[in-house]
Amino acid sequence: MTTLVLHRGSLRANPYERWLAGRGEKIVLLASAEQLSLFGEELPAAAPYLHAEAVPDYDTNPRVLERAAQLVEEFGVGDVVACQEFDIERAAVLRERYGLPGQRPASARVYRDKWAMKQAAVRAGIPVADHVLLRSGEDLARFAAGRGGPVVVKPRDGALSVGVSVLRAREDREAWLRENALTGADGTPRWLAEGFVEGSMCHIDGTVLDGRVATLWPSQYQYALADFRDRKGRVDIALDVADPLARRLVAFGERVLEAFGGPENFAFHIEVFHTADDGLVLCEAACRAGGAGVRDVQRVLFGFDPMEYPVRRQLGLPVPPVVRRDPGQLAGQLLFTKRPGVLRALPDPRTLPPGVVKYTTYAEVGDRVPDASHSGDFLAAFVITGPDRAGTEARIRAAERWFTAGLDIG
Repeated sequence: MTTLVLHRGSLRANPYERWLAGRGEKIVLLASAEQLSLFGEELPAAAPYLHAEAVPDYDTNPRVLERAAQLVEEFGVGDVVACQEFDIERAAVLRERYGLPGQRPASARVYRDKWAMKQAAVRAGIPVADHVLLRSGEDLARFAAGRGGPVVVKPRDGALSVGVSVLRAREDREAWLRENALTGADGTPRWLAEGFVEGSMCHIDGTVLDGRVATLWPSQYQYALADFRDRKGRVDIALDVADPLARRLVAFGERVLEAFGGPENFAFHIEVFHTADDGLVLCEAACRAGGAGVRDVQRVLFGFDPMEYPVRRQLGLPVPPVVRRDPGQLAGQLLFTKRPGVLRALPDPRTLPPGVVKYTTYAEVGDRVPDASHSGDFLAAFVITGPDRAGTEARIRAAERWFTAGLDIG
């Protein structure tokens, strides 16, 4: 059997040759040239890779889908694997076109198109922010006039907080309209406007295996996702098992999954506002594992990679039994996005504080570091465990002090 893998990110973090082991699999890889360069990786040449190539401008290049279709036909592909946000709909289109098993465009679209997502939520009675599809500048002006507060604009098919803006005044809206085309070449609206929601942001992550929710647990961001050029540590911690908010979020996540559906096997990442008046409002949902260190946190909580098991089950390969349960150990992540300058020093990793189970840097001493270009453009990332949420946060704050004390960039 030959499987086409659409890939964006680090190959080291996604060892497809191991994930697909078990049935003499041959792999055809189509990857992002920019991402391979970012991670300092080269295309694999050894078995089980039958063919591997990289495409520039991977996230937006229409040639990616065309080339993927050519590879399906050339190599007699029988399955398509896609784990990253920009590949979800591409893979679904290929499966429908060639009669391959797995997710189809209808269920992929509700997780990728934020307008379709909001409509599905409204039909299911799931709270969402007030929103409008932008076809003209007048749409934005009318929506803002009726709100009396900030307006958030975002691309309806975006990811990684790219393109998200908070418009607080008329001058902001006018400047934004001058810089952005509201419709595509075919006249399709490209942007969504939403009311700004006051409160904190939580996220619910887990897996569906063989059509059943296998894992699901909420965490809470301690930072604003869209502000990816801040210079502080970005902290994200799983909620305590006994926290009533955790139980409410578990039930909320189950409602979203029931309303949106999906394939038999997939990972999910659902973002939810916990509002100032103690309500829960859906922000967005994705049918892939969370970015940054969310996968690593999930490994600590449940003992397996939330990307690996859905891929293996999609291909009919076995995984160890997964019994749905609460996490036995809590964990969180600490992230530092890039900031421009020459990296002169990093702290000595031999002196890492307690609880750090993973520490990764994305630049070396002597590098000239650019500013962050999206919410996943990191200088350093930590995964840290603790006995409970308070203990985990205390360890995270200690790691934050350790890193900032040893960092010299300017």
